[in-house]
Amino acid sequence: MAPISQPGTQIKLTNVSIVRLKKGGKRFEIACYKNKVQEWRAGVETDLDEVLQIEKVFINVSKGQAANSDELQKCFGKTDQDEIVKEILKKGELQVGEKERSHNITNLYKDIATQIAEKCVDPSTQRPYSVSMIEKAMAEVGFSVKADKTAKSQALECIKTLQASSTLPIQRARMRVRITMPTKDGKRLKEQVIASADTVEEDDFGSEEWEIIMLIDPGQFRTLMDLLQKETKGKGRLETLNFAAVQGEGGLD
Repeated sequence: MAPISQPGTQIKLTNVSIVRLKKGGKRFEIACYKNKVQEWRAGVETDLDEVLQIEKVFINVSKGQAANSDELQKCFGKTDQDEIVKEILKKGELQVGEKERSHNITNLYKDIATQIAEKCVDPSTQRPYSVSMIEKAMAEVGFSVKADKTAKSQALECIKTLQASSTLPIQRARMRVRITMPTKDGKRLKEQVIASADTVEEDDFGSEEWEIIMLIDPGQFRTLMDLLQKETKGKGRLETLNFAAVQGEGGLD
């Protein structure tokens, strides 16, 4: 018995990433290969054949319902599939399945914990925590990961939450920096420079140059850099020596 043929607008696709755009009151979708959408948006991939599973605009990819020319003309003002596909790729929302979303959230959660472990220490020992300990602390305070924000921005937000609510004592690791500038500038700017320090380790005025080594919160690095650029006309230097907590007394086990 011959197989029953499907209508011409019925197309079945598997292992697909869907990009969806609402236009003219209708929903339009395109079927793309996984990971290729972001590459196209970043300009890494420019060949539409490498991005699309099929060069067709759909009303519903999962049901295999392709959009007809009348619908495209009414909503986009044109029927050129390539041009419409590019518009959907550029403006559309990338759909993520529940399983993939859960996997992405899990990976993002671990990325956030890893960044916190790299940035923070136990204030009593000045030693870093393990990633698993940070993850437990994140769970303790009920930190909610947001899929649309970067791990870096959420790590900074989470550190503040942990400091405020967690039973785990936590502190940003201190950065050891060396600042050098002409002596005349040093005498003028010393008070402003030291205002950014947690601890001053060395403070040496020479006949021509002032050098100071101090521990700072990493958040003060940009403040100091801006001060030098604005006030020393390129004659001041700011060097990162290490993260004091990681390279601190006694080292790491």
